[in-house]
Amino acid sequence: MLPIPPKETREPVLRVRDLHKSYEGRVVLRGISFHVRAGERVALTGPSGSGKTTLLNCLGGVDRPDAGSIVLGDTPLEAMDDEALALFRRRRVGTVFQFFHLLPSLTAAENVELPLQLLGVPRADRSRRVRDLLDRVGVSHRSNAFPSELSGGERQRVAIARAMGHGPELLLADEPTGNLDSVNGDNILQLLTEWTGETGTALVLVTHSPEAASICHREIHLRDGQVESGSEPDVLGGASGVPKSHAVSRGPKLS
Repeated sequence: MLPIPPKETREPVLRVRDLHKSYEGRVVLRGISFHVRAGERVALTGPSGSGKTTLLNCLGGVDRPDAGSIVLGDTPLEAMDDEALALFRRRRVGTVFQFFHLLPSLTAAENVELPLQLLGVPRADRSRRVRDLLDRVGVSHRSNAFPSELSGGERQRVAIARAMGHGPELLLADEPTGNLDSVNGDNILQLLTEWTGETGTALVLVTHSPEAASICHREIHLRDGQVESGSEPDVLGGASGVPKSHAVSRGPKLS
């Protein structure tokens, strides 16, 4: 694992305390507690059925825990109703999925633009932002292509641009390289590393892949709905580097 981000980025942005969740009498989460600092990348690992995806859904406000608390910044999620949670996700959380979840009837540019439109960003600002985002992830030349016309790596780059376009405090990634070959997977990991490093966005990454876990500052290993290891960092260290060797073709950094 990489060293923890430097002192200026070490304040927790996400705090999870004593989280419990059951489905139809089956206990999935059993008292999960941890925190994530601004700019920190944390891998959630563990065998299938350990509660990783359920935990990710709770962090994003898609699902509600039965007990415990999740606080992003100074906002407790349990205090929100469904409408407030939807707005919270739209404004403050970005999500990247294994199977991309791009809308098939929209072009790459339109998929990236949609969240900005829902947030009420003016048309001219949206257009500029979308151009910058697609340039940043290296697919500006594919802006008018539909998802079915894109490769897996291109679709995931568009999905990352969509997830990061509104400047979220927290980025959730569920097996983002699980549907990609090794080269495209490495490129996506490097893109996530660079972007979260530049923006200070906290990343929580669910993965079975040692390569994906290696871009993170620490690993939280779950088993049977409990934290088996890694809930808190041991030491504070220097800034992280970029661990992947495959270069990512991209445009200029976003302001």
